[in-house]
Amino acid sequence: MLPDNTSPSLTKVSTTATQAASPDTHADTHCCYCAMQCQMRLTETLEGVTVQGLDHPINKTKLCVLGQNSVSLFDHKERLTQPLVRKNGRLVPVSWHEAMKKVVDGFKSIQKRSGNSANAVYSGASVSTEKAYLLGKFARVALKTPHIDYNGRYCMSSAAKAAIMAFGLDRGMNMPLEDIPKHDLIVLVGSNPAATLPIIMNYLLDAKKQGTQFIVIDPRKTITANLATLHLPVKLGGDLALANLLLKHIIAGGHQNADYIAERTNNFDNVKSYLKSLTAYSLSRETGLDDTDVAQAVQLLTSARHPLILTGRGNDQNSRGVDSTLAFINLALAIGANYGTLTGQANGQGGREHGMKADQLPGYRLISDTAARQQVSELWGIAETELPQAGYSAYELLQAVGQKEIHGLFVLGSNPVVSSPDKDNVKAWLKDMRHLVVVDNFMSETASLADVVLPGSIWAEETGTTTNLEGRVVLREALKPPPQGAKTDLEIIIEIAQQLGSTAFEYDLSQPELLPEYINDEFRLATKGAPADYFGISYARLRQGEELFWPCPDESTTGVKRIFEKGFAHPDGKAKFQVIPFTTLAETQSIEFPLQLTTGRYLQHYLTGNHTRRSPMLSKKMPEPYVEIHPDTALKLKLTDGELARLKTRRAESLFKVKLSSKIRPDVIFIPMHWEGEQGANRFTSTALDPQSKMPEFKAAAASLTAVPSMDDLIEDDGMNTLTNANRASSMVFSSSVIPTGIPTVIPQDIPQANTGSNLSLFSFDP
Repeated sequence: MLPDNTSPSLTKVSTTATQAASPDTHADTHCCYCAMQCQMRLTETLEGVTVQGLDHPINKTKLCVLGQNSVSLFDHKERLTQPLVRKNGRLVPVSWHEAMKKVVDGFKSIQKRSGNSANAVYSGASVSTEKAYLLGKFARVALKTPHIDYNGRYCMSSAAKAAIMAFGLDRGMNMPLEDIPKHDLIVLVGSNPAATLPIIMNYLLDAKKQGTQFIVIDPRKTITANLATLHLPVKLGGDLALANLLLKHIIAGGHQNADYIAERTNNFDNVKSYLKSLTAYSLSRETGLDDTDVAQAVQLLTSARHPLILTGRGNDQNSRGVDSTLAFINLALAIGANYGTLTGQANGQGGREHGMKADQLPGYRLISDTAARQQVSELWGIAETELPQAGYSAYELLQAVGQKEIHGLFVLGSNPVVSSPDKDNVKAWLKDMRHLVVVDNFMSETASLADVVLPGSIWAEETGTTTNLEGRVVLREALKPPPQGAKTDLEIIIEIAQQLGSTAFEYDLSQPELLPEYINDEFRLATKGAPADYFGISYARLRQGEELFWPCPDESTTGVKRIFEKGFAHPDGKAKFQVIPFTTLAETQSIEFPLQLTTGRYLQHYLTGNHTRRSPMLSKKMPEPYVEIHPDTALKLKLTDGELARLKTRRAESLFKVKLSSKIRPDVIFIPMHWEGEQGANRFTSTALDPQSKMPEFKAAAASLTAVPSMDDLIEDDGMNTLTNANRASSMVFSSSVIPTGIPTVIPQDIPQANTGSNLSLFSFDP
């Protein structure tokens, strides 16, 4: 444990780790996938592990197809259960002692030769809040580096930055899920929750049944768009212009909510003056929409009494994602609408609040904040001057690896080779670096490049908290410890820190099951008084079934469900309109690249697919990616459904099967993001970053799609032989390695919601 003189205030927080759930037969926990964080019961029997949804306020017994199949990870034949060290170019099994010595010696050598900032940490937004907190401490105290960031930079950073600018605080949804059906108009911008947050569809369907109207803004008519009163197939990059155009029409017609604007906002007149200087024609041309559709949208917005605008990654995963989000926040403020952004990853909210971002300390405070630095450094037992300042954001960190500025990298809970833009370059950079250490439970593409691979825990093998998309804190109880040979992630982080000589990590490792709650109690102290104050949220309260939201400053309150109900987080309590000039995407179409490529998710897979592609049911349902194209465009390009086509951008090319769909804009093509190798989506995406959030431009890249000869012709074509064989080899490896047999599990019917009494008649979830 920490020495008394390191953190005397720790005694103020009661530790109840001895009350942890017994690991014998079952655990009531929460799903490892999306930001809904549905509650489930895992039960272990002689036959294996089964899962069922519980009657929790989030999911009311329902589980989506991912939750239903989450138990397929237990006892998987590809599970990593022994440390691996690279010798003579190959990863070979070694003892934990040898592996840890290799890890620590590598980081120490880099510190000595190149300085502390030549090491870095890279993580993910699906890790527990305890891990997020400890990783921030590990980077800044044990490695003494400013460089720590995570894959949430690729997910929520633009929306978070926009919310802070407009409202003074970022909490994805500013209200609980239960409020969704209370709105008479819901606008979904660049979001397909039927595939990304399936259980939230119950709330949207309840709203539809009660008469709520929907506007869905998306270049594809997705399953979610079946809800729509009006679907607006906006041109890629046209969402910013659309938000400005809608607001211009609303102001011109005098339909803004003048009372709300006067009482609760600032800077409206500047936005009004700016929009007056623009022509509706110039904005309309950028949207790619018919004037009649825009007029109908204005009518729906101005006639609604209680509207809600929800933005998603389609809106903000580009080089002006902050501006695009702010433009829709302006629209919401002008009509007095509620606003929220739909967080994607499991702990996307908690992960970005507590120390994994390059410029933040626990509690959503800037690392440049003197008071915050003093509080946290005192808790960690170091001088404030020893605490580094801000480091590189995620992609900048990887670029620094490529530029030989960063030589050592510790990766946990992420697969940056697949999730980063221009992944071929990222792969080359990581492969060529001096010291790459990866903690994972399966051999990801990133782990395969490592100098050391350490087998860690999956979500149900280590207790921890997460924060879901509505700001609700939940407790994931562990079902059982990691398999023999693996360790919990917290153990691994602490052991490395201790061997690096850090006195701030003198935790007791003799009972690893007690670590999460002890670290949580320390983390609560680190957030006390901060904007994201978790001090009042204890394991004991969560185990008693209390519904707790942040901020929760003490145990006399359950926190704040509706965070902006009485005022916004700026000092004057008002939200700020922002003047948002129109700018184009970083990459435009050309004669060589006449189409626009966008990327996204399948219902059956999650993120880079390192887990879901190893699920037999999910892999069977969706075994490979495709390129989606409009039939009219396919006809012009002489492409046929089900046949191969060559997709090419300025960075890469590969072969994909064609899928014809009349529900996509003719100038847009779509591929999913869940595959590695030649068909990894981020081989093709741009490296352009939003200047404010450092979000890469994932959602738009200039592309071409061309027909290819038959497979027999390809084999005879020396120019394509390597590519064809690579694709075939990848497919063969996939077929033989990720569809295991004999997994002891009970898997419910393979539909998006294992529902009893839920009506999904509006939707067809067949791929």
